[in-house]
Amino acid sequence: MTAATTSSTRAADRADELALLGLVGQLELVAFTRLAEDSALAPSLDQRLRLARFSAGAVSRLERIFERITELGGSPEAEVERFAHVMDDFDARTPSSTWWERLLKAYVGYGVADDFCKAAAAGLDDRTRTLVEEVLDGTHHGELVLAELAAASADDAVLTSRLALWGRRLVGESLGVVQSLVQSQPGLARLVADGAAVEARASGAEPAAGPGPTPAEALSTLFGRLTAEHTRRMGRLGLTA
Repeated sequence: MTAATTSSTRAADRADELALLGLVGQLELVAFTRLAEDSALAPSLDQRLRLARFSAGAVSRLERIFERITELGGSPEAEVERFAHVMDDFDARTPSSTWWERLLKAYVGYGVADDFCKAAAAGLDDRTRTLVEEVLDGTHHGELVLAELAAASADDAVLTSRLALWGRRLVGESLGVVQSLVQSQPGLARLVADGAAVEARASGAEPAAGPGPTPAEALSTLFGRLTAEHTRRMGRLGLTA
């Protein structure tokens, strides 16, 4: 491999890494807005305060993403802006009609996007991968959602049934967002393939020196993983996926 080829490869790798960080940053912006809106609509003061704190936390997480993008030589504003409308279609297709639907949408629907980013980060350097995982793990207000939905549906079979149906709709739409991302952003598709190769080798499913899964195999593995994570989330809520 020539020096020119090596330089080109590194530039492509860096561009892919910056793209993922831009997507994560955009998801944090979306989380900030969504959680602030949820806070304003929450039925109790305790819920409003807790959601407001989660919203404020999204700003701190976004700053960490900005710092890493800058360290890698990118423009935080440009990288985040390229994904400015990534969740628009999902939101347009899944308007929440009740507070409970709104809670489940944040927990399940946006959770799929976060899982996608973690999978794409699996093949990155330790520092960036750890940052992505820490930022996205801090996004969710899972304990609040679990407690609220469990209390609401404990003695309400009708609500439980409706939320289960809502969860199925949410996962279908959110997987559509992921499909669109891997089709429109080749860098993210490459990261998914890289991450799948790293995880396959770590599990012993692929030899250490092997070529790794094909792009089609990597995408199949990804969607299987996202679906499994969705099933686990619904299970924690006592809902059928």
